[in-house]
Amino acid sequence: MRSPVEERWVRRYRDDDGCETKLVCFPPAGAGASAFRTWALGLPSDIGVLAIRYPGREDRFGDPFPPRLEALADEIAEALGELTRHRLVLFGHSMGASVAHEVALRFQEWGCPPAALCVSGRRATHALAGRQMISGTDEEIIAHVVSFDASRAAIFADSDLSEIVLPAVRADYHLVDDYSGGPRPMLECPVYGYTGDEDSEVTPEQMRRWAELTHGDFRLRVFPGGHFYLRFEEATLLADLSGIPEMKSSAQGPPRDAFDAMGKSV
Repeated sequence: MRSPVEERWVRRYRDDDGCETKLVCFPPAGAGASAFRTWALGLPSDIGVLAIRYPGREDRFGDPFPPRLEALADEIAEALGELTRHRLVLFGHSMGASVAHEVALRFQEWGCPPAALCVSGRRATHALAGRQMISGTDEEIIAHVVSFDASRAAIFADSDLSEIVLPAVRADYHLVDDYSGGPRPMLECPVYGYTGDEDSEVTPEQMRRWAELTHGDFRLRVFPGGHFYLRFEEATLLADLSGIPEMKSSAQGPPRDAFDAMGKSV
């Protein structure tokens, strides 16, 4: 039986008995689980699609924002603990890549690492020094969002919509700025990197530094487009994700009793 804590943190777009692999998706700053609402349509039916429901937005609008990105990862890892009995692939875009990486490290520490970590549009955790700080006044935050996502301009121009959307963006930007990253334990699972060739937030060269954080394989795929390339290249991205070996039913799954052995519970 799924725990109430898990249900609060996870939205399931597909998760039936035929799903050999579960793809767990971590949204970017200011976004919610609905960012991945169409992904189940573009992936094979044996791949489950689960999206993380961050607090302070969508159907968790009244829930408090976490104080730090590490605290957010702690809560998500604990909530998803029972899911580590299955083969998990984690995908995170932008801020979500950092959160997914932190969650992967927690799973690995408990003896049940994910099958793979997929990171998109974000500098590697140990290479965040010198990045642009993005939080500021509301006007500066809005200008930054619109600079790489012009579709959000209409939302912020509507005072009622802006009042709903801006608090989550503001809170997430503070999480990102306060997250210093730095040295982390090496992952044992493969890491797959994705980015747009015109992304103003990260270059392909910076994305390649994710290779330094795993003992496993690393591969980078560069798509045409900016920071939100994945909206326009969704079909190609999902085809690539569905083709990685760790998505296949023949791939090795996690140690099914590792979570219990570590004495973790949700």
